[in-house]
Amino acid sequence: MTASAPRRPAAFLDRDGVINYNDHYVGTRERLRWMPGIAAAIRQLNAAGYYVFIITNQSGVARGMFSEDDVRALHRWMLDELNTQGARIDDVRFCPHHVEGTLDAYRVACEHRKPGPGMILDLAKTWPVDMTRSFVIGDSASDVEAAKAAGIPGFRFEGEDIDVFVKQVLIEMQRAAVSN
Repeated sequence: MTASAPRRPAAFLDRDGVINYNDHYVGTRERLRWMPGIAAAIRQLNAAGYYVFIITNQSGVARGMFSEDDVRALHRWMLDELNTQGARIDDVRFCPHHVEGTLDAYRVACEHRKPGPGMILDLAKTWPVDMTRSFVIGDSASDVEAAKAAGIPGFRFEGEDIDVFVKQVLIEMQRAAVSN
């Protein structure tokens, strides 16, 4: 990413429960089930000029269920699959830590683990993000709390049609921009 790129808003999407079903500890593509409509939802965000980022807690690493390399490989595959459908994810951050992990190296409290804002803030430093027009979509309270901690709106997706949900979020964000 070049420093001279124009600032754009970002959509920070939780992975499990938004991009794919939350089947708990999804570390391989064989276990991943896409959320219906996710490619269309991401295309909608792309067309609206948003950066699209995935932010995801992956405590399965801390619990020894899969490795960071497994998570990275899964994410590469996911991005490739979405890209073949014209849906671009610009970047991904994941937190492998958990205070109750079974692997000592990962058994730590970490500001990147949601509800901490670390992944959001890291991406906002790496990319020219306009945080005043950015938001988080997640399926849990910790996602919304991470958004709040980063100073941006958070929207809780509860399993309806993600494409329709994203459309509604974009309308709400546009209304908020007009009223400010």
